[in-house]
Amino acid sequence: MNKSELFTELYKRYGAVTRARGCFLYTKKGVRVTDLYQEAGRAILGWEGGSAFTMFKNVLSRGQTGSFICEEAPVSRLQKAVSELLAGDRTIFCFSSHKDAFEAGLSLFPDETSIYRPWNAQNEKIKINRQAALILTPPLPWAESIFILALDTKKVEENPDKLLFIRNAIKLPFALEVAMTRSIYNLIKALQERQEKDWFIYDPVLTKYWNREGPYLFPKVPKDNYADFALHCLDCGIVISPDYNQPSIVPFGADRGVFTKLKNSPFEY
Repeated sequence: MNKSELFTELYKRYGAVTRARGCFLYTKKGVRVTDLYQEAGRAILGWEGGSAFTMFKNVLSRGQTGSFICEEAPVSRLQKAVSELLAGDRTIFCFSSHKDAFEAGLSLFPDETSIYRPWNAQNEKIKINRQAALILTPPLPWAESIFILALDTKKVEENPDKLLFIRNAIKLPFALEVAMTRSIYNLIKALQERQEKDWFIYDPVLTKYWNREGPYLFPKVPKDNYADFALHCLDCGIVISPDYNQPSIVPFGADRGVFTKLKNSPFEY
């Protein structure tokens, strides 16, 4: 199942999504659906976007929507935010697909390229501050696919010719870059506030179907049964990741009652 198929099924059951806030989608038929997909992590801080979208609108209102240079600083504010998040000086590139970002990282540092996920214990195992290349999904609830490749600046400066191997990098519109920067700072703040206690309260229901690492849910359901499981969850008012290899995410701030239907109508596999 892909994302388009998942959302088509969501529409068939509950109608168009008319509002999205926090971890919930509100539909035309008056149904509130709990979102565990969260746009592959882009909505992990909540669908409303908060101050990130406020800054986006402010830049749009100033007409900074052209291809002209909008910043004086030699280092972009987005690069500064990513460097703070990853606790080290980083040089960044943006891509429109995860595949392009990952291939670019591997072309430069084949043994030191990893995926960064906030609150993931795996971050400690790979020692993120020692990874030369990290792929980051910005926590901005935006449907377009934008991925950041964050390179260790010191290692890049030791061999700057390596940058010639980077292909398919894109330049972001300034308004979107500003919003994405604010979303990174919002994530830095949230990292200090959200803890294990916010995830494990849902374990009695969720661990029947997933292995949980921090807020990330990796399926126990066999791959061959996963599409049926995703549809079963939809019937229970829950949206999960349509991609077996892309983890679902525990819904921060949701009442445990959102999983009552799934608990009372278990999926057998």
